[in-house]
Amino acid sequence: MKKMLLSMVFVLLIFLTPQIAFSMHIMEGFLPLKWCFLWYGASLPFVVAGIFSINKKVKEDPKLKMLLGFAGAFAFVLSALKIPSVTGSCSHPTGVGLGAILFGPLTMSVLGLIVLLFQALLLAHGGITTLGANTFSMAIVGPIASYYIFKGIKKAGGKNWLAVFLAASIGDLLTYVTTSFQLALAFPAEVGGFTASFLKFMGIFAVTQIPLAISEGILTVIVINMLTVYSKDELIELKVLEKEGKSL
Repeated sequence: MKKMLLSMVFVLLIFLTPQIAFSMHIMEGFLPLKWCFLWYGASLPFVVAGIFSINKKVKEDPKLKMLLGFAGAFAFVLSALKIPSVTGSCSHPTGVGLGAILFGPLTMSVLGLIVLLFQALLLAHGGITTLGANTFSMAIVGPIASYYIFKGIKKAGGKNWLAVFLAASIGDLLTYVTTSFQLALAFPAEVGGFTASFLKFMGIFAVTQIPLAISEGILTVIVINMLTVYSKDELIELKVLEKEGKSL
């Protein structure tokens, strides 16, 4: 029953994914080579630590492999969804908040890297030279923000659904803040320099990304609610739920 329900979620997400020709991941060849190397170097320590984190979790409980696969698939499908922006570019959800809430940011750095690699190779969404930059924004900054927002709200006594919603939404938005930062560093404006360029890139995605972030937060709450019903023991083990297993 659990596998059937998860499969239905995958199918639903796939059918809801519009086929648009452009993508928001920084595309192949767009960044100067020095910035490609810099972001690869910045991402590497998180990915290495994430590999150790995944190995530890799987050894402690092999049953978590299914949830790991689900978190990766969720991020793959949502981040492949591309919505055209009013500026002629595109925005998309990230889907990394769910994995960060379940497994922590280090695990999501590896899953996010795999997602981005497959999208670059199979969908021409992103690129290999820009993989480090895209990994840093979507698979490192976004999950770190989501994880600590979730934990912080829970520690402050906030409702689970609110913690999940804000974690997924703000993690999504901070991914785009980071991407704007990366682009502004590489392409400062002739007038106004980095600041002007950063504000320009932020403005490009703001119109579409804010409603997308809200939608991603709502969808993540729905998915966590579903997992609360069908994978309650795993969520308790991962400390997403309290031992009483309260619903969101």
